[in-house]
Amino acid sequence: MPIHFAAASSNPISAGVHLRRAPMPLNAANDNGAGIGGEALLHAALRHFAKYGLSAASHARDSAEEAFFAGRSDEYRWWMAICAALDRRMPAAVAFRRDANPSR
Repeated sequence: MPIHFAAASSNPISAGVHLRRAPMPLNAANDNGAGIGGEALLHAALRHFAKYGLSAASHARDSAEEAFFAGRSDEYRWWMAICAALDRRMPAAVAFRRDANPSR
């Protein structure tokens, strides 16, 4: 039995298919909210990479560790976000335990 392939159609109406648009949810599943991120984080991570090269992620991790133990939580989150932007696996490997005592 021969197999025949039909040409793909870019117009769904000409293909006899009627599409209906699904309603968009108010909050998308991949919406990250108003946390750390965006263009500012991207530019900071790229500048950090330009300065430190392939060791930029570990330098960001070291800066996050220093900020954590100094009790600077905003700075800690910023450096961990830069570290995650440069190497996705590193922040999970070095995340500090909840019972660690940063100095305040």
